[in-house]
Amino acid sequence: MNLEQLLQYIKNNERIGKNITHWERIPAKEAQFAPFPDWIDTRIKKALEQKGIYRLYSHQAEAVSKVKQGKNIVVVTPTASGKTMCYNIPVLNAIIKDEESRALFLFPTKALSQDQMAELHELITRAGVNVKTFTYDGDTPQSARKAIRQAGHIVVTNPDMLHSGILPHHTKWTKLFENLKFVIIDEIHQYRGVFGSHMANVIRRLKRICKFYGSNPQFICCSATIANPGELTEKIIGEGVEVIDNNGAPSGEKHIIFYNPPVVNKELGIRRSSLMEARMIAELLVKNNIQTIIFTKSRLNVEVMVTYLRDVFKSKMNQEEKIRGYRGGYLPNQRREIERKMRDGEITGIVATNALELGIDIGTLEACIMCGYPGTISSTWQQAGRAGRKNMISAAFLIASSNPIDQYIITHPEYFFGKSPENGLINPDNLAILLSHIKCAAFELPFTDDEKFGVETTQEILSFLEDAKILRHVGNRWHWMSEAFPADEISLRSASNENFIIIDITTPNHRVIGECDRFSAPMLIHEEAIYIHEGQQYQVEKLDFEEKKAYVRSVDVDYYTDANLAVELKVIDVFREEEDKDILKCSGEVMVTALVTMFKKIKFYTHENIGSGPVDLPEITMHTTSYWISFPELMPEGMTQTDIQNGLLGLSNVLSNAAPIYLMCDPRDISVVYQVKSPFTQRPTIYIYDNYPGGVGFSDKLFDLHKEILKTAEEMIKHCGCEEGCPSCVGPLNEFLGSGNPKDTTLKLLKLIDK
Repeated sequence: MNLEQLLQYIKNNERIGKNITHWERIPAKEAQFAPFPDWIDTRIKKALEQKGIYRLYSHQAEAVSKVKQGKNIVVVTPTASGKTMCYNIPVLNAIIKDEESRALFLFPTKALSQDQMAELHELITRAGVNVKTFTYDGDTPQSARKAIRQAGHIVVTNPDMLHSGILPHHTKWTKLFENLKFVIIDEIHQYRGVFGSHMANVIRRLKRICKFYGSNPQFICCSATIANPGELTEKIIGEGVEVIDNNGAPSGEKHIIFYNPPVVNKELGIRRSSLMEARMIAELLVKNNIQTIIFTKSRLNVEVMVTYLRDVFKSKMNQEEKIRGYRGGYLPNQRREIERKMRDGEITGIVATNALELGIDIGTLEACIMCGYPGTISSTWQQAGRAGRKNMISAAFLIASSNPIDQYIITHPEYFFGKSPENGLINPDNLAILLSHIKCAAFELPFTDDEKFGVETTQEILSFLEDAKILRHVGNRWHWMSEAFPADEISLRSASNENFIIIDITTPNHRVIGECDRFSAPMLIHEEAIYIHEGQQYQVEKLDFEEKKAYVRSVDVDYYTDANLAVELKVIDVFREEEDKDILKCSGEVMVTALVTMFKKIKFYTHENIGSGPVDLPEITMHTTSYWISFPELMPEGMTQTDIQNGLLGLSNVLSNAAPIYLMCDPRDISVVYQVKSPFTQRPTIYIYDNYPGGVGFSDKLFDLHKEILKTAEEMIKHCGCEEGCPSCVGPLNEFLGSGNPKDTTLKLLKLIDK
């Protein structure tokens, strides 16, 4: 069967059809073209014509034209719409006209850098021009680094390498910084939360060094569809930007199919495993020789799915290699080989983590299966966009898990297919992050008395660093005087530099497998905790709190651990406040004191409590930002103290799943606590705070999205198929007091709010 016939079969198959909650057919779209602008060098045009490109798509033509006018741009179009050309053409053209010109290409991952490099090399070779392009990352041999610094017209790197390997050594990169005309930032929607807040400061440092060397680069950025691409890009680059979103690329007919596995336990709201349902649909596709990509959430699931699907080809001689995995941990050569075989059609099914979500070229796929909601609408479109890249019919299946966010998306297709409500949020002026980068900037170049680094209080921060004997004020300059190398102390993926490292002691040669910030350490890596990394379970054997090291050993158990956290929250300052019909909403600064008292062992799938143990660790304090909502002091008649507590608990559990839908963040990036009578408001109150010192902008956005988030929370509860409450809505029933119906009680509380 070809794909069209197979889709018809799926539609008519009762076993599959009854679980499909939505089937969206997106019709094919014709391309919108524009001619090559006159100013593009004829050699570039000829090189493109050799690839069969005689015109530009409308968005490409607009992008190169705006770049020619000297504007900063962000291109927001779907996967496989030719965004690469929006920067490759103007950059190559500028270098051909003036070979002293330089460009810096920033990609969030090494794999994406490699892929874009191959495309750029091909264009340069076809054009027959002398443009030297090099990748500069951790894998670049020392022998090649000097040549790149001197001769590289285009330097392809990642933010981490720019932060620690290029900016602190700018004196070796004089040629680059004196002549830097363009900075390309691809996949800019990836830079949000803590990572994005760091990125904005890295760009501040880059621009400061460029100014010192007399250059003023132009920014060309690309993004997936989010609610605020212009706002996010402007915050990251610190300048105005023009948004280009008139996609002119063609696309084939696409079918997006939402599939909800059948319920196996109605009381507990447990459904059949999304992995098993994904396996069933994947088998159907690969048996019919339809080239398919299956995305799973973890490395472990990649290997499990590969094993399942290889069974399809077991009886056929040498056919098992038609199914391959692709994930972190594979060696670069192995990855390149798999990518090549996908392009050549030698592989029928590839099972991947989100490592293949970004635009790496793996050729023409017909179908995509997502095992579990990828976490954001933009990631879902990125993954679905891996199929049907060549104007042909394609299908994407989203298979939901029992997770509350999955269940909300699968039953609210209008939310998914409407305008993206997701906001990429950053806070470059988070004090912990800002202070780290001011240290790095001072190491790179002395500050002057009148200089601002993003904030008006720059001079106060410099004085603080002088008191700490890190800087020295001489004349009108602030000089670095510490022996430390500040960039080494900062991870761009974490707000605090006090990270705990996690060491795997399963084998004799111990290795670091991850890190954890100081505030999360007592909850995630206390002794006896089950730490899950890339789908593999590890038990924590020892936590050395003083040395900030956790020693873990690989295990295979059927439970996970959940720490009981006693949180004390004090409001320090109120930034914004609004009251409407006895409902108070605020945002402000809070101090959170957390003490882990014990942990529970919870069985996978059934969420039963199968044991517990004590945790003896010191208390941890953090200043952060929070949004909070307070209910009337006098609740409606008939609502007992137990009802109020159950309602607040249920609503807290739902909000911890509803908020990330809008914030484009991981559920662990925020925390929710409730107080039956808050010492600050004297009323029942729920606080949602940023789980990072200083906050990264989530709380302020929650204040603005107050009504939308509460409406979503209400729908999550109402549309859940359980009777009294379950982990997919208000939380496990054993957490609630008394014998009432937690689902009804939580909805009663929500009724008090006029949404």
